[in-house]
Amino acid sequence: MRDKIKTSIVINRELWEEFKSRVGSEKGLKALSRVIEEVIEEEICERLIIKAMEEIIEPKRELPLMISPVKPSVETSAGKIVRELRESRA
Repeated sequence: MRDKIKTSIVINRELWEEFKSRVGSEKGLKALSRVIEEVIEEEICERLIIKAMEEIIEPKRELPLMISPVKPSVETSAGKIVRELRESRA
């Protein structure tokens, strides 16, 4: 089990009551602390991923953007497919 701490925060009462009510109805009030932990983990996770990606890409370095057309292996007609889809809805 991870080391836990008890903390206090100052937050808008209306916002807190709405959050607590929503968590309570969906997961039960015993899950309130876990839901808050999950929100914090998600926020930190996104920031860590962004930071790691920035380090990989290196600032001020532009990645080459090359788009090469791909020829389908089977002859297709986008117009024909769209027409068939539209007719199937009617």
